[in-house]
Amino acid sequence: MSAADARSAVLAAATRLFVHRGYRNVTVGDIAREAGTALPAVYAGAGGKAAILTTLIDEGSHDPIVEWTLDAVRACGDPGEVITLLVHGIRVDNERYEDLVRVMITAAALEDTARQTLDRSDQYYRQSLGVVATRLADLTALRPGLTAERATDILWFYLGHHSWRLCVSDQGWSWEEAERWLAEQVRAAVLGTAPRRAKGTAAGAGSGTLPCRT
Repeated sequence: MSAADARSAVLAAATRLFVHRGYRNVTVGDIAREAGTALPAVYAGAGGKAAILTTLIDEGSHDPIVEWTLDAVRACGDPGEVITLLVHGIRVDNERYEDLVRVMITAAALEDTARQTLDRSDQYYRQSLGVVATRLADLTALRPGLTAERATDILWFYLGHHSWRLCVSDQGWSWEEAERWLAEQVRAAVLGTAPRRAKGTAAGAGSGTLPCRT
């Protein structure tokens, strides 16, 4: 097994254990046994438990869906469609990493390193939302008196991890229901118009394909 394959096996094993046992209850030895490798090899290839979690979170934060979504937003000239593209891309990302996000939040309450990783992930999340807010400002589509900075705050309020968790995990909504409702709230709050069905709402759902028809 190559070093890259061994590292991938360690990360996959850690993900399974963190999700099913909880971050607190997993040791590096557990990860080594689950991955079928020696303990020193885990430390050499991936580091300790906190370092492994950091790697998993960083990889999730830079999933290709993020850049696909931002590229589609930059190319789109319809404000309502920009919101549709944004919310769908974020939905895909949050649905894909739902279990890991839950692990990350639990670990952040236990270790400073995990807390710092969570803060860095949230900062990157907000920066991506800022790109969208700036695009809406460039389209002169923001509600009168709303700056791009404040629009970013509003996007974070409605579309951060916490909102998806509240809708889906706590309230039992489907991901589709949450996506539809959150998109409506964002349009009303940021664009200042009555919620409407944007063009292409269902296009590419769940596939990573994010078209914009202007």
